[in-house]
Amino acid sequence: MALINKLPIITEKLPGGQIILASVDFILNWSKESSLWPMSFGLACCAIEMMAAGAARYDMDRFGAGVFRASPRQCDLMIVAGTVNEKMSKRLRLLYDQMPEPKYVMAMGSCAISGGPYYYDSYNVVKGVDLIVPVDVHIPGCPPRPEALLFGLMQLQKKIKKESIKNG
Repeated sequence: MALINKLPIITEKLPGGQIILASVDFILNWSKESSLWPMSFGLACCAIEMMAAGAARYDMDRFGAGVFRASPRQCDLMIVAGTVNEKMSKRLRLLYDQMPEPKYVMAMGSCAISGGPYYYDSYNVVKGVDLIVPVDVHIPGCPPRPEALLFGLMQLQKKIKKESIKNG
């Protein structure tokens, strides 16, 4: 990984170095967006919709994200689906820290995004998962349909496509 971090410095000095850098960006981003391995972090009813998106009818695998992993060391995408409480927030942060770089987070459902209807009635519900980990894509709904999760996945792939190793 150290060579990839030094690649922009090395290639900019070469004639045609920007073309090499753009090609490397394209290949790396294509491989990252085409092989997302999500970690299922289903906490409530949104997890049922997440499971449905991985089933045969909606087939998340056609987007390259069909292999749900249970170990954070094998994942690069965390889908937080459901209500996060204070006790679970420490575990969520621990799992996020154990994921290898580059890592992405999707907040699925109004409970994960803003605490949902439970935030005002309960003292232990987190107001949003973005207070614990950085969120790349928010998927609204209560619970959001599997099509919404697939659309959020496509939005994440568009975001990955725009990344550059030059920006770090």
